[in-house]
Amino acid sequence: MADEQLPVASEQHEEPLLEEEWDEAYMNRVIEELCMSKAEEFRLLGYEHVTGVEVWHCVSEAYAKSGTPKLHRIVNDILTLKVTKFMNQMTLNAYKGIEF
Repeated sequence: MADEQLPVASEQHEEPLLEEEWDEAYMNRVIEELCMSKAEEFRLLGYEHVTGVEVWHCVSEAYAKSGTPKLHRIVNDILTLKVTKFMNQMTLNAYKGIEF
């Protein structure tokens, strides 16, 4: 049994890309996955109908005036988003008549 090895996945693991090598599609995929993860977190807290798109709209509204920041700032903003801020933003958008 000690000589047995764990099966190796057939997928090849790519080397991590340097920030300079990231293209827009890669960054969009990372951001999308983070937003979906945050939406799943909110669903676990009882907010059943939250989507990744809604999370992104909430986070990205802060970038309307200043422009899109670096990826590390976007990641921080998504991961530190609290339910109360998200729900406040959704309520304000509902009052303004803004739908996603």
